[in-house]
Amino acid sequence: MPKSNTKSGHIYIDYAASASPNPSSIHTEGVFAKRTLEDARRIVASLLAAHPDEIIFTSGATESNNLAIQGVINYLTPTLSLTRRGRREKWILPHIITTNIEHPSVLETCRMLEERKLTEVTIVPVERSGIIDPEKIKKAIKKNTVLVSVMYANNEIGTIQPIREIAKVIRHYKKSKSGKDTLPLLHVDAVQAANYLDLNVERLGVDLLSLTGSKVEGAGRIGVLYKKRNVTLAPLFGGGDQERGLRPGTENVLGVAEFANACALARTNFEREAKRLTELRDYFLEKLQKVSRGVLDITINGNLKERLPNNLNITFGKIPSDLIVLELSARGVMASSKSACKSSSSEGSYVLKAINPDFDPEVGGVRFSFGRDTKKTDIDYTISTLQKIVAKHKKWYT
Repeated sequence: MPKSNTKSGHIYIDYAASASPNPSSIHTEGVFAKRTLEDARRIVASLLAAHPDEIIFTSGATESNNLAIQGVINYLTPTLSLTRRGRREKWILPHIITTNIEHPSVLETCRMLEERKLTEVTIVPVERSGIIDPEKIKKAIKKNTVLVSVMYANNEIGTIQPIREIAKVIRHYKKSKSGKDTLPLLHVDAVQAANYLDLNVERLGVDLLSLTGSKVEGAGRIGVLYKKRNVTLAPLFGGGDQERGLRPGTENVLGVAEFANACALARTNFEREAKRLTELRDYFLEKLQKVSRGVLDITINGNLKERLPNNLNITFGKIPSDLIVLELSARGVMASSKSACKSSSSEGSYVLKAINPDFDPEVGGVRFSFGRDTKKTDIDYTISTLQKIVAKHKKWYT
């Protein structure tokens, strides 16, 4: 056999299909790629207590959220009800309920659909704690409500939403109708929850759930949309029939495999890691409060109990959060002042504004989020660094 151009010992001359083996190809390399893809699908499904055919791979959470929201609306649009009152005709648009602290890929998608007159949207405000009251979701449901989209945990302030209670509200509403209604559906953006919270879709009671590899160490740039078997979506764009016709395009087999393995590893240790990070987070806060006492008032943004174990969002008196972030960065500590997806915006955090009407966008809050490599020594250095920064700037912002 001539010298091969693959590690498998085969000659690969199917580059028109893909520079790496295409899982849709029928040759040996394609079959192997297909097997790798489906093995990864089974791994991800097992982590969610779902069926493999309920797992759709995408490019990331933004696409997964869009596929969930637009997929529902686009599928239902042709069946919109037309009511006639005398000579007047009125389309009954599908109705979406969401909250005012969702990720931009949810909020902006809902707003876009509303602007295009494809849907009606109700944005329910969270409490000052940063947590939604399920009763507000209940009151917002209408006859034409087709989707409720609520994130599992907020990316800025880390507050955990009562997903099971919201699912219960939706189930009760369905039973109050005919008992056979499948709408509204419940979509959950679980991106921030992947490392630390229960992802069993049956226990959560969700119909659609979004994940991404960018929040799981070593997982790469891959997204996942869990879609319950009885849920029908319309694809976002045309093309091939990959991912059960919902996500056309050659799959990123290597990325999918990395995602599945990284998620499996993270979920194996997630309870232990969540406990470790909770202890680090509380240690950070205890030390910060101690060095700040009598020096500067600090505010913890969002409920301290119902929050991710690795997240703290803090406002330092009237010192601008961007200034603190830049000062920390200059000393080798990387934190953030708002969601990376909105970091180019000149406006302050819309999440902090949502939980505090008196929020000053010029001040904002600093998000400290910890991970697998965070150690106690990192916390100690960060605290001593913050102490110096506060001492340097507090006289200008009192």
